[in-house]
Amino acid sequence: MNKRIKLTDETLVSRIHLVRGVKVMLDRDLAQLYNVATRDLNKAVLRNYRRFPPDFMFRLKPAEAKNLMFQFGTSRWGGTRKLPYAFTEQGIAMLSSVLRSERAIQVNIHIIRVFTRLRQFMLDHKDILLQLERLEKKVGKHDEQIQAIFEYMKEMFSPSRQPMRKIGFRQRGREMLLLK
Repeated sequence: MNKRIKLTDETLVSRIHLVRGVKVMLDRDLAQLYNVATRDLNKAVLRNYRRFPPDFMFRLKPAEAKNLMFQFGTSRWGGTRKLPYAFTEQGIAMLSSVLRSERAIQVNIHIIRVFTRLRQFMLDHKDILLQLERLEKKVGKHDEQIQAIFEYMKEMFSPSRQPMRKIGFRQRGREMLLLK
């Protein structure tokens, strides 16, 4: 069994990932929150597979799993050898009918509340998201110009490879000679 962790909004939000344009939680994170082994959670789900259509739960593709491993900073050799399952908000709600412990019920209620608050936050701040999207598009067009400026600045501040010709005057005795 997994170590019991403190259930806070921050804990839950840190375990919500965007995969295929959908907010999901992975089987191992849910198992940890429910205080059960991941294999036991997956067995319970597979025994009730008809309750979990593809829009409730799906298995990650190798590239998606690799991308998440890169984000987590985990090693290829550690952890599970199987591709994890990802549960959408509806799939997480369905888990409460499969896992009948009191802890599972309380965790599910908390998770659904966090998902609801996230959705409300997105709706409340949609104008900010639209402005950020516009800004990203605007800045994206200037990438080449900014890169050219940086290249020019590097050339200006890097020492030149050719010896520079001396310019100015040299005093010889009392007369000044022009340097050539």
